[in-house]
Amino acid sequence: MLEIGDVVCRYGKVTAVKGVSLSVKQGQLVALIGANGAGKTTMLRCISGLLRAVAGQITFEGRDITHANASTILSLGISHCPEGRRVFPQLTVQENLEMGAYLRTDSAGIADDLDRTFGQFPRLAERRDQVAGTLSGGEQQMLAISRGLMSRPKLVMFDEPSLGLAPNLVEHTFEIIKSIRASGTTVLMVEQNAYAALDMCDHAYLLESGAMALEGSGADMIANPHVREAYLGG
Repeated sequence: MLEIGDVVCRYGKVTAVKGVSLSVKQGQLVALIGANGAGKTTMLRCISGLLRAVAGQITFEGRDITHANASTILSLGISHCPEGRRVFPQLTVQENLEMGAYLRTDSAGIADDLDRTFGQFPRLAERRDQVAGTLSGGEQQMLAISRGLMSRPKLVMFDEPSLGLAPNLVEHTFEIIKSIRASGTTVLMVEQNAYAALDMCDHAYLLESGAMALEGSGADMIANPHVREAYLGG
């Protein structure tokens, strides 16, 4: 579904991603792990069109999207849930969800998806008319995930979905992501909790200093001595 070949991304003169290649197959949950500053968030930003790659190629379902803008990439079926949730704080919960569907024109389908979301997240249903900036961190994460799904993406990318959440909410968030994959949506996830990410993924990639260091199944990565020592606490 998604193929990335020798992609290079820069912020000014700083090269954050150095010739990275990876692939995501349809229906998979793929994890991208690594230390802070390894280039994981930059990689997602390149895929979603928020940052342009200066070399290499990104293809989605066989179409070259290397230089496509973010709106085009979203319309093709890639949704990006950024780090830090990034809800619209002055808009209500329902308005945030409707913003996630702004490229859609099927009013009945949007209404169905709102009903589905409120059924899946009763807390959001209770707060549908509340402005998002007054929600708790966990509620904002639920909203960010739900908003990302309102475009009915084929591939959804999560950047640090558990960051800043209480332990019980972390587990709940991971269960939601598993259910998204189980429903048929492909998932590419950047996650600081390396063990949890590797335990739930089909395939994983390890980025170090902007370059690809290792790849393999989640189980193989968990068993890898370097991964265990550097990212899993031995």
